[in-house]
Amino acid sequence: MEHLVVPTFVLGADGRVLIWNKACERLTGVRAESVIGASDHWQAFYAERRPCLADLLLERRFDEIGTLYANGGGYGLSDFGVSAENWCVMPKVGRRLYLAIDAGSIYDESGDLIAVVETLRDITAQKQAQTDLEALATRDGLTGLANRRSFDVKFAEEIRRAGRDQPPLSLLMIDIDCFKLYNDTYGHQKGDECLRTVAGTIAGTLWREADFSARYGGEEFAVVMPNTPLSGAALIAERLRKAIEDLRIAHSGSIVSDCVTLSIGGVVAVGGDLIPERMIASADAALYRAKRAGRNLSFVGEFEECSSPLVAACA
Repeated sequence: MEHLVVPTFVLGADGRVLIWNKACERLTGVRAESVIGASDHWQAFYAERRPCLADLLLERRFDEIGTLYANGGGYGLSDFGVSAENWCVMPKVGRRLYLAIDAGSIYDESGDLIAVVETLRDITAQKQAQTDLEALATRDGLTGLANRRSFDVKFAEEIRRAGRDQPPLSLLMIDIDCFKLYNDTYGHQKGDECLRTVAGTIAGTLWREADFSARYGGEEFAVVMPNTPLSGAALIAERLRKAIEDLRIAHSGSIVSDCVTLSIGGVVAVGGDLIPERMIASADAALYRAKRAGRNLSFVGEFEECSSPLVAACA
């Protein structure tokens, strides 16, 4: 094991390190003499005390694996041991690595556990490539916000949660006023720059982690706000509208203002058998109401399928 090219360490039945091979030294930056006979091997991988996979297998703490490796690619149990993936901070080498980890038990002739072997593989590059591909699939290439496909998935999830748990669910549909005229006046490169600025401002104005913003298409954006009542949705809508107006992005071709502005429509649903398409249509109706009223306005109302989509409105 000392000369295996795969980073490997072995824990004895008492949890102390028996073997820490050369490849493990290179991976972790920790010399064997500093960990052999000790049980603080976790310091090679984490900044704060936590068990390694070998520790969990040795102590048969299988129920903790799912929690401790929740940020990785899951884990697997078999007759040969446990496999998992995880981000490790690697304090000694000064960089974060994504490791594929395998741990297996060694038994004596009587069937007693005498040691656990853990092997490690650095798959950081593969993980980063996977993350980049996932970002391409879920992010809008121009603005960096979630794309339409990602919005559809997320909104459907929140619709199901709202129907089950009954919290208020708010949806805002946002449109840049007179954006075609902006492109005609300043050109498409400036138009792209404007879209990026508006998208960044929308994302930056939403301070809750649960809130979700996406580029819905063209110059239109969508914001999903779980557990947000009518008053809160109306407040955020007006805050977004004012944040863009305060940027004072020149728009001499606008029929609304001398700067870029937004029209915003939204609805808030509380429980019920919600259908995403109908809620989106209701928010669109509120958006068109804001446009008909002169643009650079926000209207948010309660969602009711059997009556007007705007039972109550706030400007």
